[in-house]
Amino acid sequence: MTTTATGRFVPHPSYREYPVEDMERRAAEFYAELRRRRTVRDYAPRPAPRGVIENCLLAAGTAPNGANLQPWHFVVVSDPELKRRIRAGAEAEEREFYHKRAPREWLDALAPFGTDEHKPFLEAAACLIVIFAQSYGMLPDGRKVKHYYAQESVGIATGILIAALHHAGLATLTHTPSPMGFLNEILERPANERPFLMLVAGYPAADALVPEITKRPLEEIATFR
Repeated sequence: MTTTATGRFVPHPSYREYPVEDMERRAAEFYAELRRRRTVRDYAPRPAPRGVIENCLLAAGTAPNGANLQPWHFVVVSDPELKRRIRAGAEAEEREFYHKRAPREWLDALAPFGTDEHKPFLEAAACLIVIFAQSYGMLPDGRKVKHYYAQESVGIATGILIAALHHAGLATLTHTPSPMGFLNEILERPANERPFLMLVAGYPAADALVPEITKRPLEEIATFR
């Protein structure tokens, strides 16, 4: 089903304006919260609370998107057999990438992180959230409606989902084996959906390690004119 705007406009009662000092505090606190987020590759075999996942998905669904067509679908996979099949499919593509397709420059960039074609986190983590972008939707009368800016819209929703999961207390990892068509087959998704990204989510293992990295300072990532 495709959800569109009604053409009717209503007041915006949910907007809240804060005093400047509160705005500055809230912005600083949000930055500090997001600064703690790290990509995690080692997970504990613990289930994630379904209610947490559901609310994080609802948060992702609030993302701005082209013409309010909401061109996304999230498949949450916690079934061990499905996770095993997804891992097998992903590792098959990753072997091709690491040993045949990847340019040396890309492999050199990945080398400090110690990644390879082996992806045990796809089975170990509580769940995989496979995010699909819909190129078109279906109206109730069976007609197709093109989704505009689908990739951009789904990217924004994915960012919100990552932030929401972190805020709730779960770790994540973004994974994009290429190509990802095997996910349509395993998860029985229709032809109008293309895999955008796999988001691994769960609790970090007690002995999980993350690489020591830094982020670029504000003056390198932003310009004020």
